[in-house]
Amino acid sequence: MSYLEHSVKSVPTGLRKVLFLNWPLALLLASVCGIGFLMLYSVAGGSFSPWAEPQIKRFALGLGVMFTVAFVPIWLWRNLSGVAYGVSFLLLLAVAFVGEERKGSQRWIDLGFMDLQPSELMKITLVMFLAAYYDWLPAKKVSRPFWVLLPVLIICVPTALVLKQPDLGTSILLLTAGGGLMFLAGVHWAYFAAVITSGVGLITAVFQSRGTTWQLLNDYQYRRIDTFLDPSADPLGAGYHITQSKIALGSGGWTGRGYMQGTQSRLNFLPEKHTDFIFTTLAEEFGFIGGVSLLSLYALIIVFCIGTALLNKDRFSSLLTLGIALNFFLFFAVNMSMVMGLAPVVGVPLPLVSYGGSAMLVLLLAFGLVQSAHIHRPR
Repeated sequence: MSYLEHSVKSVPTGLRKVLFLNWPLALLLASVCGIGFLMLYSVAGGSFSPWAEPQIKRFALGLGVMFTVAFVPIWLWRNLSGVAYGVSFLLLLAVAFVGEERKGSQRWIDLGFMDLQPSELMKITLVMFLAAYYDWLPAKKVSRPFWVLLPVLIICVPTALVLKQPDLGTSILLLTAGGGLMFLAGVHWAYFAAVITSGVGLITAVFQSRGTTWQLLNDYQYRRIDTFLDPSADPLGAGYHITQSKIALGSGGWTGRGYMQGTQSRLNFLPEKHTDFIFTTLAEEFGFIGGVSLLSLYALIIVFCIGTALLNKDRFSSLLTLGIALNFFLFFAVNMSMVMGLAPVVGVPLPLVSYGGSAMLVLLLAFGLVQSAHIHRPR
């Protein structure tokens, strides 16, 4: 045993856990949240109200949640993964009966002090449950049909509930993250080839069903597809969001117009400027350099998660960390693609930057799980 290892082992357990925290990851998360506070202050016209102040309070609460989760042994989270998934599933069911409806979607439950979006919680508990499932399942059974069918049901049933709300963006994230974790767990590639082939057939059926009695998507979802394919066809209607987004992105240039100097957001041309389209505000004010800087911070968070997963000898911890990293990547990749016109507008916020209590708290809870896996890994 080296002198350093002996010194660490001589430190009390509680303090040792603090020393073993992945502090670079924690600082990266705080930096991204700090950028979010600055942008929310900007889009409100230089005011902490109504968005920046509540977001800062949620961050403080989320930070406490992250550290609390981090100090709990990872084996306890593995044992509670089924319960966490079950609670999330029941909350999704409850949305259909007591959920609040906004802009045609019923996704939230009013808790009094905040609005909870159960689909956000499902993104993390689904990863937890699948990681525990593949930790329990012997490697030789991973690709057998029966043992593949079970996780498919675990993924598809809550996805169907979310799609019914309707929330196409979150449904896509759940399917992709769940499928990605199955691939990381070692499920044979032939299953994914079959799914991709079926997906092509489904996309064809979606377009064929438009205007029929068996139409597969809602009208507003078809309009989003039309807008994605040709935003200029209806620049003042369905194409307004993406048209204004591209104007804001292009007007930022290399270095941007300057903090709080963005015309698209300050003159309210840019819709949903504090949630789904906040990246365009950042790009307008800080330009290409600002956008790449935020993307670099996101990339570093992914790199630290992958590093933690590779160093961990526990299968559950590795799969959980990789699953959360994949979820986080899908979050910002889909949002950035959406606001740049590379993907249809599906209503996915920019992680830790967009205004929203449920998304921030759940993401910080998720990174608390990553920290728990890092702290309690065999050394």
